[in-house]
Order: sequence, then structure tokens, then C-alpha cells
Amino acid sequence: MIPRSPLPRALLTLFVLITAAHLIVQLTGPESWSRPTQALLMPVLAAFVLAAVPRPRGRFTGLVLIALFFSWLGDTAPALASGDAAFLVMVGFFLVAQVVYVIAFWPWRANSPLYRNRTLLVPYGVVVAGLVSLCAPGVGALLVPVLVYGLLLGAMAILAVGVHRWTAVGGALFLLSDGLIALRAFTPDFDLPASGFWVMATYTAAQAFIVLGGLARVPEEPPLTEGTPA
Repeated sequence: MIPRSPLPRALLTLFVLITAAHLIVQLTGPESWSRPTQALLMPVLAAFVLAAVPRPRGRFTGLVLIALFFSWLGDTAPALASGDAAFLVMVGFFLVAQVVYVIAFWPWRANSPLYRNRTLLVPYGVVVAGLVSLCAPGVGALLVPVLVYGLLLGAMAILAVGVHRWTAVGGALFLLSDGLIALRAFTPDFDLPASGFWVMATYTAAQAFIVLGGLARVPEEPPLTEGTPA
């Protein structure tokens, strides 16, 4: 749901412009602009959420903002480390973000066709299992954290289907984006041209679709002081 108010629309437009600038940097450089533009993405999207959702804000909105915060840490904190440590920092913060999204989406699980027809879960299971099997030979000591992250990512994408169709698209794109990261990191034969561009294009679209779909559910949520949405 795209709000009609001027401020949220302006912030959403700003997010799109920063995303476009970041993707251009991914394709053409200079590399020194990559991290600054990436660091701006989630704060602007969070500001959009704050502008779009009036007070009192409920549990769902609060959880989405927390997930965006940990996603921002996943975007920025790896710059403070290197090698495997940087990768683990990124995975750790995004793992927390996925946990928060799972908690946020859980109350609407019964709305999902996946909940009513479990055979529809098969494609998600195939994708997660396929990614794990392709990456496992190159993961080494990181197998357990990568496996845990993959399971949480799959759970988030599945639960997103029950929230809104846009959130379902966002969950699927998040799965695709992180799948590309895993293949690039752990599969030596994987060679996708301009892989950084595709990772960030799917990641930013994923977060935007999750947020926009989530806004459609905001009217259903009670204030934080009144408990959990049904």
C-alpha cells in the first residue's frame, strides 16, 4: 500500500532514488560510493514507515522497524571486520532481522494459501535445500550458521505469503537475494555477471515490498499496549 500523504511519498521517492544511485554505482563505480549509498537505504525506508504509520503505532510496525534496523547493521557493520568475520557479522545481523520478520508475520499465517495447502510449501523447501546442497561443499566451519540462516530465511518467505501479496513478493525476493550471496560466497563455479547489482536490486526491492505490503495490515493491528494482532 502506497500512502497518499506527501511526506511518506517523498521519502519513498527518496528511497527509490538512493536505490537507483546505489545500483548505478554497483554497475559503474566508483566503489567508494557503494557503502555510503547502501548505508542510507534502510534508514530512509524506516523513515518512510514512521511517516506512513500514524501514532499510536502497533506491534507489527514496531517489529518491522526493528527488522529494518538490524538489516541496516547487516549492511554496514561488516565494513568494520574482514574475511570470515565480516561475513559472520553480516549473517548474524540479518539472522536477527529474519527472526524479527518471522515474529511480525506469524499472526497472519492462517491467511496464507500455504497454511491451507501444505503441498504449496514444496517449492520453498526445494529452493532452500538446493541452496544448502550447492553451498555445503564450500561452507566449511560456517555450515551451522549458514544452515540456521537458510531455515529462518525460508520460514520468513513462507510466512510473508499470509501478510499481503506484496509482502509475499518481498519474502521471495529476499530469498533470491540471499541465495545469490550464498552462491557467490561458497560456490567457486558460480559466476553471475554484475552479481553485486543483482544482489542489491533484489534486496532493496524485497525490503520495499515487505514494507509496502505490511502497511496494508497496519489498520488491523492494535496499539502496543493492547497486545497481539489476531
